[in-house]
Formats: sequence, C-alpha cells, structure tokens
Amino acid sequence: MALLQELFQSPSTVTLLVALLLFLVFWLLSTNRSWGKEPPGPRPLPLIGNLLQLDLKRLDLSLWRLSKTYGSVFTVHFGPKKVVVLTGFKTVKEALVNHAVEFGEREISPIFYDISKGQGVLFSNGDSWKEMRHFALSTLQDFGMGKRGSEEKIIEEIHYMSEVFENFKGKPFDASEAVNQLISNIISSIVYGSRFEYDDPEFQRMVNRGKKNAKLMVSPTIQLYNMFPRLGPWLKDWITLKKNIESNIEQVKGLVKNLQETLNAEDRRCLVDSFLIRQQEIKKSREQESPYYHENNLIITVTNLFAAGTDSTVNTLRWGLLLMAKYPHIQDHVQEELDRVTGGRQTRMVDRRNLPYTDAVLHEIQRLANIAPMSIPHITSCDVLFRGYHIKKGTTVIPLLTSVLYDESEWETPHTFNPGHFLDYHGQFRKRDAFMPFSAGRRACLGESLARMELFLIFTSLLQKFRFTPPSGVSESDLDLTPCFGLTLGPSPHKLCAVSRA
Repeated sequence: MALLQELFQSPSTVTLLVALLLFLVFWLLSTNRSWGKEPPGPRPLPLIGNLLQLDLKRLDLSLWRLSKTYGSVFTVHFGPKKVVVLTGFKTVKEALVNHAVEFGEREISPIFYDISKGQGVLFSNGDSWKEMRHFALSTLQDFGMGKRGSEEKIIEEIHYMSEVFENFKGKPFDASEAVNQLISNIISSIVYGSRFEYDDPEFQRMVNRGKKNAKLMVSPTIQLYNMFPRLGPWLKDWITLKKNIESNIEQVKGLVKNLQETLNAEDRRCLVDSFLIRQQEIKKSREQESPYYHENNLIITVTNLFAAGTDSTVNTLRWGLLLMAKYPHIQDHVQEELDRVTGGRQTRMVDRRNLPYTDAVLHEIQRLANIAPMSIPHITSCDVLFRGYHIKKGTTVIPLLTSVLYDESEWETPHTFNPGHFLDYHGQFRKRDAFMPFSAGRRACLGESLARMELFLIFTSLLQKFRFTPPSGVSESDLDLTPCFGLTLGPSPHKLCAVSRA
C-alpha cells in the first residue's frame, strides 16, 4: 500500500498516467470517427416506429420524400424494426456494385420465410443460395434463356395470345389475363417442358393464385404481419395467403411427380428434369443425400421462378400497351419503324439493333413503369462503413429504385414518358447507366435476359398486328396512369381496344 502511494505521488508517474489517459481518449474518439455514425432519420415512436409518417400504399414515395430531409442514406423504423434506405442512382450503385458483398445478402421477412423456409433462389442466403442460383442460371442458359431456343418458345406463344386479342374484334377488353397466361406458359415450357391450354382448369388455377398472392403479399395487413409476426393467426390475409401457398406447393409436387415418372437422363426436357438428374448423379457419386438438391429446394425454386418471372413482365407489358394508347404519336412512330425494317414479317431479336426508336420506347416503358420500386430488401453481411455512416451487420437495407429511375440528376424529364432519354442526337439508341429496373450487383434479377427477350418480341409482335386505342367515348387524356400496388407496380384496371392493322 505504501509502495502504491509512493508511486502515485511521483511526478513522472502522474505524467505518464495522464499521457496514457489522453491517448486512450484520443484513440476512442478517432475509432468512433473512422466507423462513422449511424445514418440519420426521423425520430421513431415506441412500438410503431415511423409508421405515422409513411403511406403503406405507396411506401416508395414516402421514403423518397424522407430522403429530401435526411439525405441519400437514412434510417427509418417499420414498427420496432430499423431499416436503412438508399436513394439516388450514385448511392444505390455504389452500394450494390462497389460494395456487392457487404450489401449482397437477402433480407427474409416473416412472410417470405413462411413461404420459402430459406430455400430457393429469391429468399435464401449462404451456400444454398449460391448453389441454387448457379443451378438456375446455368440450366436456364442450357434451355436457351436469351437465345434462339427461348425465342422460338416465345414466338409460338405469341401466336396463341394474338388469337385471343383478335377474338375481341376491336372491342374493349382487359388484356391482363391473356398477357398473364402468355408469360406463365413461357415459363412453364422452360420449367416443365410443355405449355398449357389457356382453358386448362389446372393452368387457370395456377395463374389466378399467382395473381392473388401477388396482391396479398404487399397488402397493409401482410406488412403489419412482417412487423409483428405474432399477429399472424388473427389476420385474414395471412391465413388466405398460407392456404394459397400450400395449394400451390401441392400443384407443383404433382407436376414434378409426373415428370419424375417419365424421367430419362439422356433427354432433358426442362429445368425440373435437370434438377432431378442432378439429384440422381449426386446420390450415385457420393452415396449420401445432397444438402441442396432435395424436394423442398426444387419446389421453392420453381415457385420463385414463376413469381419473379410472371408478375414483373406482365405488368411491364400492360404498361406498354396502355402508354401506346395514351400517346398515339409514339405508337405511330414505333409502327412506322417496324413496318419499314421488318416489312411485316415476324420480328426477331437480331432486329433490335435496327429498331433504335422501338428499343428506346421499350426502355422508357420500363423506366417510367418502375415496377419494382423498392427492389427486394437486402441485409448487410457484415459491419459496413458507407458514405461516412456505420451500418451494422444484419441491418435491413432498401435500395429505392424509384429514386434511381426518377433521379432528377440523371434524367432530363424524369416524370414524363420520353423515349428521347434513350436516343442520341442521331436518333440511335444509347445506354443509360441509371437504367436499373432489374436492380444490380449479386442480387440482380437472374431472368433479366429472358425478360428482355420476352418484352421485345411480344411488344413488337403486338404492335405489328394491332393498333391500341382507348374505348369509344374515352380520350387519350382520360387514360389513368395511376399505379396499382401489388407484388410489382402495375397499372390500374383498364380496358383497351386492339384494332387489327390488317
């Protein structure tokens, strides 16, 4: 004790302790600065967070408005859950592309965990996601995704849909059902190796359930469930959605079973065949069950491909036809270019480079339609220092694509339908970096090349055959461009006339 008293009474020891203390304080402050502070945001209320400041029907616009106050990286609370929102092209690109690994995990909300249980390609992470994404991409490419094989399947299906349009003989009709059946059949031919007749009851049940589920998944009730999962058993939408998913899984199991009974390793007919053959190969070589190639992963992967590949493409095409009817001078220009280049024959993908105006119109439809306004949320895979802010591992991150596709610093007239956004001074097509409807980085849409092919071939084929107009008594200005929020952002219910150009 006496020794300690003597030590602390020594001037040199006191000086040393003060120096050590100052160093410690400096180190702590500098460490805090290097990691940065957490992103700012509106003050949350207990339990409900910032819900009173948000419009759940157009959440993307609410978040975009908040960014005007809090900047391009900010925090918002959905109930008790903290979420970081990224806005503007430069910010979103920097996160998803330059920090692809840090922002590359998928956030799996309670409703999507209920559906996927961490399997499949949309709502999974880690090695299972890597394996299933690699399998899906390579298999889709084997079956011609974005190539001639897919082109033939799409063109065949277009003929069936054109007959449906022709049967209305220029009278007003809602094109959503026919377009939905068209896209669903294209995916069916790739996944199951065959198409369905449009009046097949099993096919109709599949399509109708998909449409209902797309609306239910983003309903205010399901968003409430995602914030407070214990409410599930008391929420009608949650109960309905669970029943629909169970019915969908049973239907997929039946279709897979039929393919399994006629499986031939020497003749791969579809994606399901490829999965089943891969499953057999693993069992033979390793004599043990694969951690990835099992029935649940197959079923969820198939349902993911239908969900992701149908709703988005259907709504983009619906927007396209609506915009053509609303802006007839643009439709005139597209049809003039198509007639001049193709002479009335079936369009092919090789024609796209000779159709710069048509290509620009298609890109502008995707930009203005903004069908995936909030992308699918991500989570951070580790602690991240991003733009001076410290974002903790496991934080939910929303890349706000609305703010990218309507970024006023990137687009000359962001809120106007203007194909000139994608044309240079010579009328040739020009790419735009801020065109990001399929997101970017590790989680970019795996079916992008197929979707681009579908949109080009279907849109051009329909405009070759039909002129789209408002119903009698309705003017172009009366056509409503107010979106309807579902799994993706589609146009409000409407009818158009498809008048044969023949």
